[in-house]
Amino acid sequence: MKLSTKLLAATCIVSASAASAVELEVTHWWTSGGEAAAVTKFAEAWNATGNTWIDGAIAGSGGTARPIIISRILGGDPMAATQLNHGRQAEELIEAGLMLDLTEVAEAGGWRDIVNPSSLLDSCTLDGRIYCVPVNIHSAQWMWLSHAAYETAGLPVPTTWTEFVETAPALREAGLQPLAMGQQGWQQNLAFGAITLAVAGLDPWREVTVNKNADVAAGPDYAAVFAAVADAREFARGSNVQDWNQATNMVISGTAGAQLMGDWAQGEFSVAGMQEGVDYSCLPGLGLNAILDTGGDAFYFPVNSDPEITAAQLELAALLISPDVQVDFNLAKGSLPVRGDIDLVAANGCMQKGLEILANGGILPSGDQSLSPDSQLQIEDLMAEFWSGDMSAEDAQARYAAIIASAD
Repeated sequence: MKLSTKLLAATCIVSASAASAVELEVTHWWTSGGEAAAVTKFAEAWNATGNTWIDGAIAGSGGTARPIIISRILGGDPMAATQLNHGRQAEELIEAGLMLDLTEVAEAGGWRDIVNPSSLLDSCTLDGRIYCVPVNIHSAQWMWLSHAAYETAGLPVPTTWTEFVETAPALREAGLQPLAMGQQGWQQNLAFGAITLAVAGLDPWREVTVNKNADVAAGPDYAAVFAAVADAREFARGSNVQDWNQATNMVISGTAGAQLMGDWAQGEFSVAGMQEGVDYSCLPGLGLNAILDTGGDAFYFPVNSDPEITAAQLELAALLISPDVQVDFNLAKGSLPVRGDIDLVAANGCMQKGLEILANGGILPSGDQSLSPDSQLQIEDLMAEFWSGDMSAEDAQARYAAIIASAD
């Protein structure tokens, strides 16, 4: 359908009248305390237009939610909007004509000029058409450290992954869990990726993740990575929680020294009323390199046959990337805004660190943007097996290199 001039205005979101108010079901997997506080910002902004946000939260991680979301769309029971990661997760749905084309509203809003880095919008684009609205920048390469745990152990708080490794035995001796880790493959794969960048560096990582170079994956740089991950596995022994936010709570409560988790953990510290630099420390790039990936979340809008719903979907897409909503949501989420033209003066120390790295160009694409969902799942399954058992670093590396060799 052709969009109205009002609807296409770059920053003017048209409020619906009570008579034409539209209910939109929105699915997502943001269910932790910090995530729920953040998604409420979206809901409040949409409800303020006179429309109604019907929250379709799906408990669990993205790995749990995505099959449910995709099944509903394929089964002819689509929601009005859904969270996915900007990357390749919706590729087949787009190719099947099941996702709404947002190109006109994106062009009217100047998304190409405001989305930073541009790779986020590229990941929403297929054959020159835009099918999703990126709403945040999430990065995985963060270490979160408990000041209380280190005070209990009588140790200074580490400032790098290397220093943490040196302190881990003393944390164990003090009766503390050195490394908090949820028992899910995606969390263990996230830690693997963060350690890879810290130990091997950007060039080997790019050769493997972006260029699918199996020789590098089987070589000495990655041998050092797998040895380091094997050490980290020992530090995580005894961390028997499942969900990532449960592991974060171990750091918040001072029962664990550290966690490797994305910047969304910041939302949990905020909800707990903790102060960065006083109660906890956050180390982007594990304190070893000023490099962060730029993954994150995006919203897609499944095609439906009701023109009124379609118009409301496009209105919501424009609202999600509007300046005020971007500020409110990302301050609560702990993520960085996708707009490069807004000022986050209220951002805490962790967000300021991320913004500085982003401004200095220390960014790289996320695995979601480089590897297919199938390849990602194979790596996650390998990591779940490696972290929970006694597989040797050599065997794990060989299996990983084989996955990369056939990755798409």
